[in-house]
Amino acid sequence: MNTDNEQILLLHGAAVVATMDAQRREIAGGSVAVQGRQIACVGSAAEVQAWLDAEPTRRVQRRIDLTGCVLLPGLINGHHHLYQTLTRGIGTARGLALFDWLKTLYPIWGQMHGEAVYVSAKLGLAELLLSGATTVADHLYMYPNGARIDDEIAAARELGLRFHPTRGSMSVGISQGGLPPDHLVEDEDAILRDCLRVIGQFHDAQDYSMLRIGLAPCSPFSVSGELMRQSARMARAHARVGLHTHLAETIDEDRYCLEKFGMRPLDYAESVEWLGPDVWFAHMVHPSGAEIGKLAHSCSGVCHCASSNMILASGIAPVRAMVDAGVRLGLGVDGSASNDGNHMLGEARQAMLLQRVGWPGFESRADRMSAREALELATLGGARMLARQDIGHLAPGMAADLVAFPIDGIEHAGAQSDPLAALLCCAPVRVRYSVINGRVVVDEGRIPGLDLPALVRQHNAQAQGLLQRAGLAR
Repeated sequence: MNTDNEQILLLHGAAVVATMDAQRREIAGGSVAVQGRQIACVGSAAEVQAWLDAEPTRRVQRRIDLTGCVLLPGLINGHHHLYQTLTRGIGTARGLALFDWLKTLYPIWGQMHGEAVYVSAKLGLAELLLSGATTVADHLYMYPNGARIDDEIAAARELGLRFHPTRGSMSVGISQGGLPPDHLVEDEDAILRDCLRVIGQFHDAQDYSMLRIGLAPCSPFSVSGELMRQSARMARAHARVGLHTHLAETIDEDRYCLEKFGMRPLDYAESVEWLGPDVWFAHMVHPSGAEIGKLAHSCSGVCHCASSNMILASGIAPVRAMVDAGVRLGLGVDGSASNDGNHMLGEARQAMLLQRVGWPGFESRADRMSAREALELATLGGARMLARQDIGHLAPGMAADLVAFPIDGIEHAGAQSDPLAALLCCAPVRVRYSVINGRVVVDEGRIPGLDLPALVRQHNAQAQGLLQRAGLAR
């Protein structure tokens, strides 16, 4: 814990503080004291004031009045492709399923360069910040025209998010039976060399880390089994380097794995050493009951991406069954070209609603998922999914990642009976305040120091440049 004479940020007067702690305390009129990068005290106004008064050296540097707000742990986005903000609406407007959608967009994404990766990441991360995300895991799996993962890391550092960039890769092109064009795949030895460079240059395994690297071969239909295996072994040779990939997203992927490998996607992942507490899979829309048990038994994680799964008609993931089985499950927005937005609160709402809908073998049930359960997946669930014990709930000693959503606007008029549930039952709103690692990064609804209109103009110019180079500009 930080020294008592370190200056304190006090957040007070919230309609409710939802701690997501072991007791799932919800504190009406609650307060949180932040000291340095950690939470120092959580409780009622009287309890936090008593803590302040207990030591005369505890001085409040700034007080933030949260009247009309709900305060909760920062939301955790476990799967994204930030570069896809450059191509919103292109595939989804045409109603394409995953494989056809990818084939449509690969030629456009192939026109990216480092500046496009940087600008798209900065815009996407800014949008996520304003939606309540404080920790973001991104999956960058193509590096055309000199682009590097360094480009998006620079953007995250400028904005002050807690970042889990994963060094993705594609190595099996269409001529070898894969899905991506041959000119967009990389040599596997070069991939592994760059993975090692990125770990050495950027990875911070310490508690309260602001940047942790993961290794992320893209999918069973774009990399070899040997690259999967070597990536797993490399990650496990370094502390807290995660492993991430897409898995069991579509029925087409099931068919591909059965035809190419003679086994279903999860069995294939197990065969190349991809099960365990350091692994989290994106999507997992089509696991069997036995496979859900295998995920839970192996402590493997899953990131549910409700909106993307609907937009691409991939299916409805059995989230209720996975949660009940004890699978480490969190939420992700997924790429901005298969969601067309970056709103974590909206994604939590979508996850809640989608689980209430019936699908083959499951009747529609309005009580299948509550607002509180969905918010828990977006916070505590996300922390567990990323194997982090220092974020995801509010308690002394935890990292000071907190977000305050306003509930005093038109969207929440008439919803005073349950302010916390209203965050998802009513239309999603932007945060009023966001604190990451003890630093205020969204202040009264704005990101200090960021000229957002200028960033949007810069981003749109990059997006137009991609279309022009791909021969698709109007």
